Amino acid sequence: MINYRQTAGPAASSIDSEACAAMIDTHQYSDGEIPWCKGAKTDPWDHVEAAMGLAISGRLDQARKAFEWLQQNQLPDGSWYAAYQKGVPIDKTREANMTAYIAVGVFHFYLITQDIHFLHTTWPTLVKAIDFALSLQAPGGEIHWAVSPEGKTDPMALLTGSSSIYMSLKCALAISRILDYHKPRWEKARKRLGNAIKHKPQAFNISKARYSMDWFYPILCGAVQGNAAQRRLKRYWKKFIIEGQGVRCVSDRPWVTIAETCEFTLALKAMGEDELAHIIFGWISDKNDADGQYWCGFTYPDMTIWPEEKLTWTNAVVLMAADALFDITPASRLFHHHHWDGGCWVPKEKEI
Repeated sequence: MINYRQTAGPAASSIDSEACAAMIDTHQYSDGEIPWCKGAKTDPWDHVEAAMGLAISGRLDQARKAFEWLQQNQLPDGSWYAAYQKGVPIDKTREANMTAYIAVGVFHFYLITQDIHFLHTTWPTLVKAIDFALSLQAPGGEIHWAVSPEGKTDPMALLTGSSSIYMSLKCALAISRILDYHKPRWEKARKRLGNAIKHKPQAFNISKARYSMDWFYPILCGAVQGNAAQRRLKRYWKKFIIEGQGVRCVSDRPWVTIAETCEFTLALKAMGEDELAHIIFGWISDKNDADGQYWCGFTYPDMTIWPEEKLTWTNAVVLMAADALFDITPASRLFHHHHWDGGCWVPKEKEI
């Protein structure tokens, strides 16, 4: 176990899960689209994250509607545009990690509902999305991050984005096993990507080392585990952690973000650091308004809330962290390393 100075109060604090879920529900449009907040953009990755929050809260019809929106708006090549506003594309970049993340959301929904029909109906959409992302895989295993609006592949790779795709591939492969589809190309791509994340830092040629997600996403996705995860955790702890407050979004700014802190909680829980995960989550569990909805972030030590808008996906990841810590739903173990076998975790009744 890791011995870090723990300056927080109680390790586990209650949250108003209904308030978090209602915030997402209220902002969802009738066609299923979930923007960041009122009048703001929608991006495919955060749309899926918000749908996961809805599913955790038991709002299954609303979560299904969110996936239907993705099905209806998928482009012929399997991707989605990077940003929409009420269904109208406002950024026609097509990003690999945004596209692949539907697999995580679909598997998460299945774990909660055991709805095999849902898997069958979303499978064609998922296949096209994963195949688009893998069409951008470089020979070294990393994933080029995007195709420009002009149709040109940007030969840059992001560690956080590739780590997200690694998790998406794990979930897509789990779904393929449940549905009895054989996807050896996906499995080979997953292994090559995992190898790049673990052993080829030079392959990720857009430097995001200032960002905390580059620190913990390789752990969160399960590409880095065990002793390697412990070493990574210790190496950058002081760079990104403000003791008693949370996780900085970027290392050189005094800005703690609720989403990064909750995702870091998920990473700690994934690697088996349960006590520390509870403590970190306790640091931000009261960073909400009287309505129970969570801020995006705050500066420290002046404790200025910034930005003032409360975001759907921030409230969704609060629900995801709470689920992981308190086993609210059958999807609570989604990121746990020991529940994945060779990159393909499936429910017990499907184990072979």
